[in-house]
Amino acid sequence: MKFSEMKYVRPDMDKLKAEAESAADRIKNAANADEAANAYLDWDKAAASFATMNSLCYIRHTINTEDKFYDEENEFFDSANPDFVQYAQTVAEVIAKSAFRPELEKKFGRVMFINTDIFLKSFSPEIIPEMQEDNKLSTEYEKLIASAQIDFDGKKLTISQLSPYKQSPDDNVRHAAWAAESAFYKEHEEQLDRIYDDMVKTRTAMAKKMGFENYVPLGYLNMNRNCYTAEDVAKFRNAVIKYIVPVADKLYRSQAARLGVSYPMKYADTAITYRDGNAVPKGTPEDILEAGRRFYHKLSPRTAEFFDFMMENELMDVLSRKGKAAGGYCTELPDFESPFIFANFNGTQGDVEVITHEAGHAFAAYTTRHMFPTDNRQPTLESCEIHSMTMEFFGWASADDFFGEGADKFCYKHLADAIEFIPYGAMVDHFQHSVYEHPEYTPEDRINEWKRLTALYMPWIDLDGSPFYGEGRAWQRQTHIYERPFYYIDYCLAQTVALEFWAIMQRDRSEALTRYMKLVDLGGTETFDGLVAAAGLDTPFGNNALRTVAEAAEKWLEASPVK
Repeated sequence: MKFSEMKYVRPDMDKLKAEAESAADRIKNAANADEAANAYLDWDKAAASFATMNSLCYIRHTINTEDKFYDEENEFFDSANPDFVQYAQTVAEVIAKSAFRPELEKKFGRVMFINTDIFLKSFSPEIIPEMQEDNKLSTEYEKLIASAQIDFDGKKLTISQLSPYKQSPDDNVRHAAWAAESAFYKEHEEQLDRIYDDMVKTRTAMAKKMGFENYVPLGYLNMNRNCYTAEDVAKFRNAVIKYIVPVADKLYRSQAARLGVSYPMKYADTAITYRDGNAVPKGTPEDILEAGRRFYHKLSPRTAEFFDFMMENELMDVLSRKGKAAGGYCTELPDFESPFIFANFNGTQGDVEVITHEAGHAFAAYTTRHMFPTDNRQPTLESCEIHSMTMEFFGWASADDFFGEGADKFCYKHLADAIEFIPYGAMVDHFQHSVYEHPEYTPEDRINEWKRLTALYMPWIDLDGSPFYGEGRAWQRQTHIYERPFYYIDYCLAQTVALEFWAIMQRDRSEALTRYMKLVDLGGTETFDGLVAAAGLDTPFGNNALRTVAEAAEKWLEASPVK
């Protein structure tokens, strides 16, 4: 079914509540495992329908944040989602305690039950008011960022539309673009401070009600971390400082020399890798999509079928325009057995990364769309990012098609970016741990902490004299910090695994694809560590993964014809 033909109907929450209670009662009174399983699958279907309408509303709301109908429906879901979580808890409690749990674990898989146990620890009806308030604050932040109309180059631009200017090889244009973006955030700094302060207080209140000292353990439960702890993540961050930061620092020193700028570098100077500009995609957005189609057809029959399905059913909205929310994402529409890709093309290398990254998510969703219960379709979020980040590296095979003569520049920058991102991502995670471990922090304390961490994780950055960025406020443009607490180290863990796949691709692309498909096919039936092991890779929490990928990437980059 085409996206334009998908009918939106607001969910009937009373009916959904009754379906949850009925399923819970049937599971509780089941005479055997099959009866309990059938009752759970009936609830799973009802929950999937709710999720479908939620996603459909969110997509149409973010496509046009000025659409009053979907703005109101989005507000409905801000209030309805916590109620839905409560209904889901009703069912989860009885399935977790079922006398037939051993048989059900064999039928549905152990990971679903591990995740159910985590979910039950993360929710109580008592925190519904805080959840609703948190949703409202996230929507307020989203609308504020989407409202940007920045005067530049004789136009009014969104933050996404400003991006090409921020990567201009012309120093005056590039620095002016960064200054224009800074001015927007500076203008709204009090609102940005107030929103985040309210978020921290609201999330801390939730945690206290749930019996936690602070929000960190609740945040980990909400992220469904089912095989590693905050201590494991701290160990990973320390390894990033030891193995990745020195390699990234060498790359930035080379970049500064190549550009003829001072080191440490201004944010605006880190934005271009080459003096003659970064590689840019060839042609129009339609040309990029067509190059994407050729890439997926060349990669495998399975990916060819997937991409044709996406194109034929209007399942990608990628053009930037007024009123459209910033950023990009992939989501699912379970009742329509369809993924959906949302993005903002802006004429940069990022457009191609949408075709690979977000479509990597979509391919995984497409692959498991017939898997039941739906809990088993997608793994935890860091594992989902393996799907997308690894697909980016498979895209190298079509770099000539996407970038023409800029293909080598693209591959060099893509690999360098992957290495350079990991310290930033680890810093975002460290910052959030600091903030939630110290809920008493004032806005001034938070920006000072960001500046301290910048020196530790990104020693190549010069903060002096830069409004907004120099003040330690760069974190305020990172939407995840506001809207998805603790959802950032996931990218670092996944990037590490994707780099392991990349290293295999350098010697045997077919072997890498076989292992990748094996990981994707498992859906959410394994934990992060289980999926990594199934693909024959090293866990990022061990002693080898970061050191090995850092060495391999450094060797490749040093040998690259691009300098």
